[in-house]
Parts: sequence; structure tokens; C-alpha cells
Amino acid sequence: MHTFPRPAEQYLFARRRPVQGTCPECGAAALAEYRVLSDGGLWDVRKCQRCLASVERTRAPRYGSYVPLGLEP
Repeated sequence: MHTFPRPAEQYLFARRRPVQGTCPECGAAALAEYRVLSDGGLWDVRKCQRCLASVERTRAPRYGSYVPLGLEP
């Protein structure tokens, strides 16, 4: 039996942080940064929220915010 509570939210979502700049594809000033799970693992991305063009994509930490014992810096 698990002791953690069930989530109250019906759907999961990624928190998107708005950032300054314009999209090189469509010119919209609607960029946001957030973490995605894609080919090869977790990525921190900066994408246009209008046309979904990727502006920047960098590899996120392998385990996200979790740091296993023995791997701490």
C-alpha cells in the first residue's frame, strides 16, 4: 500500500517560463522555456509558443532534479 496522496490535478503539464526574444521562424514575441521528454531523454528547450519552432535545446540533467547518492558534485 502506498502512503503518498493521489494527485488532485486531472492532467500533468510542464510549467512554461516566458522569456524575451522573437522567433526566428515566424517573428512572434512568444518564447517560453520548459523541460521536455524527447528522443534521448530530458531536454531544456526554448520554443516559440505560436509555431512551436525550437530556438534552443540543451540536455537536462540525467535524473532531472533527483541526485542519486554517490553522484552529488
